[in-house]
Amino acid sequence: MITSFRKFFQSKFGMAVFLGFLALVALAFAGADITGNTFGGVIQGERVALVGDDEVTANELTDTAQSTLRTVQRQNPGVTMPVFIEQGGLDEVLSQMIDRYAVGAYAERLGLRAGENLVNSEIIQIPAFRGVSGEFDQATFEAALANQRIPENVLRRDLADGLLAQQILLPAIATPQMPEKVARQYASLFLERRSGAIALVPSVLFRSDEEPDDAAVEAYYTENRDTYVLPERRTLRFTVFNADNLDTVVTPSAEEIAARYEENAAQYAAREARDVTLFTVPTQDGAQALVDQIRAGKSLEAAARDAGFNTTQVVDRDAEQFAASASFAAAQAVFAGEEGAVVDPAQGTLGWYVARVDKVTRTPERTLGEATGEITEALTAEKRVAALSDLSARIEEQVDLGTSLTEIADTFELDLEESPALLSDGRVFGAPQSQSSPALRPILDTAFALDESEPQLDALVPGSQFLLYEVVSITESAAPALALIKERVAADLKLSTASTKARETAQRLLDKTRGGESLADAVAAEESDIPPPDPVSLARAELQQIAARGNVPPALVLLFSMSAGTVKLLEAPGNQGWILIALNEVTPGELEEGNPLVEGQRRQLAEVVGEEYSEQIRSAMRETVGVETNEDALATVRAQLLGET
Repeated sequence: MITSFRKFFQSKFGMAVFLGFLALVALAFAGADITGNTFGGVIQGERVALVGDDEVTANELTDTAQSTLRTVQRQNPGVTMPVFIEQGGLDEVLSQMIDRYAVGAYAERLGLRAGENLVNSEIIQIPAFRGVSGEFDQATFEAALANQRIPENVLRRDLADGLLAQQILLPAIATPQMPEKVARQYASLFLERRSGAIALVPSVLFRSDEEPDDAAVEAYYTENRDTYVLPERRTLRFTVFNADNLDTVVTPSAEEIAARYEENAAQYAAREARDVTLFTVPTQDGAQALVDQIRAGKSLEAAARDAGFNTTQVVDRDAEQFAASASFAAAQAVFAGEEGAVVDPAQGTLGWYVARVDKVTRTPERTLGEATGEITEALTAEKRVAALSDLSARIEEQVDLGTSLTEIADTFELDLEESPALLSDGRVFGAPQSQSSPALRPILDTAFALDESEPQLDALVPGSQFLLYEVVSITESAAPALALIKERVAADLKLSTASTKARETAQRLLDKTRGGESLADAVAAEESDIPPPDPVSLARAELQQIAARGNVPPALVLLFSMSAGTVKLLEAPGNQGWILIALNEVTPGELEEGNPLVEGQRRQLAEVVGEEYSEQIRSAMRETVGVETNEDALATVRAQLLGET
């Protein structure tokens, strides 16, 4: 969750994304007031941190944290702001923002700069600034900034910081190295094998049949409210429209077809084209001598090769095209020859051409009647695109005017659909196996950033298919009322109480093993029906294979971090019980010379070195430019995000 979020931005590959994140931050926060020079009572725009001469404001931190939470929720819809903050998300966002300013300030000290044209090139590549045609659109750009309340100068500063970071940070982490001896030591661990036993003390063995009283259930619910939080979900109203929704005639008239035929008369005229193999000789006498050899029976390719020349093949060229690529004289000679003939040498700009006519293709003239079908198809497609573009422009105009979605649908005779409640990842709330309409998947990120009743128009397929939609209802992420889930909470409380009793038994077993008794004997001596331990023998390489297929059981992870001859206690998830892990033996791996694991481990460790390099250089830049944090302001931002006074 947040831990993986933090690790991601600290990794070598995360650093590359961090460079882009510098730019994306601008789209995540509203226009922040970066004025004010004193720490005092926290107000909108007051600084939470001072990085060199730049300020991280309360506004900026608040809005960036909210945007980052939405990003995290796309991977895990159950994450709420309290969970995000509790697991360090707010602190990590502030750290990244401080890094962002430190990089920019340090770059300025070095005399580096990101010019206006370079920033412009970044802006036109941002998808959010593209219009329905798929190209950068100034009006869309301005509307996107206004919608997010981002001043253009703030966006440009942020993009410039990202470009400066690329100049400073990427060279520092580009080619990290790790010594072969160190890599060999780590690689040998992949062949290490660990043997032992794992036993589970199930909570269910200790669960009482007596129902807990209401006060106990309410207290448990209050203490564990975060466990029952439901993710934010949204219902969308939408319609997909394309050429089928056009209210204009797109079939071309006879006059339009005739006009197009006249405009492209050359395309339908009779045409003669030729395929030719040729090469160039510096002198006319030399060219004539080679032509004589070819006409005497030697192949053109052999004659060219023996004389030290390379042949070229020209395919499907008419006389005008051939003259443009070779010369007028060569075109005259080639188009005077018959198929298969070697023509007389013809002069070009670089010498004399020796050429053979390989193929002659003659296309007769096509009349208006013969070309009507092709022209009709082309004109219909063009008129359809133009009409659809006009329709989308008229709809977009209504969206910009603030017309409601239902009114737009009525005006343009569009049929509206309504989605079920959707999670940010496209799944249907309450039906994990169901998915949203395919048309909605590309716009879910945008939809989860909108307020209710804000119609939006997006091009699903630029120029041919469009989506008009709005958010109908938003159900915020929260825990349901206790009355709605009382039975579930009561069952969880009973299992939690049973887990406490199971831990007492597990601790007793652990004490016995530390006294010298084997785990199997200790379990067998218990009166409870605890399952006997399962033997386990696993190499670290096999553990990696398990990890590649999915999550690794925590017991196996612990098994590979223990000392031989020890027993550890681990809580099973969801109050299911307690796990005892006994490690009996560790068999070291033997690594022969030339084993590819060494080089693979060397590359992997190089990534770790890259992470360390990036962390050190960012830390050094912070120290150089100077960083001051206002803990009171940070605490107030944290309280505001949690909804506290």
